[in-house]
Amino acid sequence: MDYQKILQSIQRDIEPLKSEGQQADYIPALAAVNPDQWGICINTLDNKQYTLGDSAVPFSLQSITKVFALAMALSLEGDNLWTRMGKEPSGTAFNSLIQLELEKGKPRNPFINSGALVMADVLVERLPNPEAAFIGLARDLSGCPSIDYNFEVARSEHSVAYLNTAIANLLKYHGNIHGDIDRVLRFYFMMCSIEMNCQQLAHAFLAFADHRKPFDHAGFQLTSSQVKRMNAIMQTCGFYDEAGEFSYLVGLPGKSGVGGGIAAVFPGQYSVAVWSPRLNAKGNSVMGMKSLELLTTHSRQSIF
Repeated sequence: MDYQKILQSIQRDIEPLKSEGQQADYIPALAAVNPDQWGICINTLDNKQYTLGDSAVPFSLQSITKVFALAMALSLEGDNLWTRMGKEPSGTAFNSLIQLELEKGKPRNPFINSGALVMADVLVERLPNPEAAFIGLARDLSGCPSIDYNFEVARSEHSVAYLNTAIANLLKYHGNIHGDIDRVLRFYFMMCSIEMNCQQLAHAFLAFADHRKPFDHAGFQLTSSQVKRMNAIMQTCGFYDEAGEFSYLVGLPGKSGVGGGIAAVFPGQYSVAVWSPRLNAKGNSVMGMKSLELLTTHSRQSIF
């Protein structure tokens, strides 16, 4: 498969979309990012890498890091984790309070904000230094020891955390946050603030593309079966209330973030990361979504 030629074709085809959408301006630090950037990287399981565009420019991972949090929480809690959240698509916005109230404080899945806050609570409760453990996993997965939190982004998110604070309080009311709310929120914003570029992010997701061996990174272990189930949740829940559209058009398990990044995997073959800051109304990268649709169309490779 000539992935480099496919990437060049994708770059040409998405050119008409370069002005569509807007970066996440509700987070002050993200509003300052130059929106006219696009990068992509494919890493294959046989150690080949294909890149194009701004693939070496770091960006805020935001909700993509929820995949790392799920790996850690599953490693620590096993199936007990599912007593505190579900595995179903939300069908509503990633920060919906209405659904959480109706369902008595049990988040639909780990990738919406309420589910991620519950996972943050698990990690704060179970780990003596969750910040060190989380960044340690990110560094190990990416193969890059310089990966770090962006403290400015974390502070910026904390400064406008009105809705996430409301979600955390509702979870606490229903007994689904055990620890101190502010401590959990501060850790959650730190998780979201991690920066990687497309090359590092694609490398980090190789562990979720390879089912031939168990997951064993930075002291956290998962069975091959658990990794496959994580892929299933990425497939059905990784794109908020646009997960069905992504499955229909792309056909790969993946996770998006409001920093404009998307990471996805073709199990047994490759991982891919794409970044472009302009988002659609659902909070997903306009050019990123189209890039992955074109990737599976041109390569004729998807899980279906």
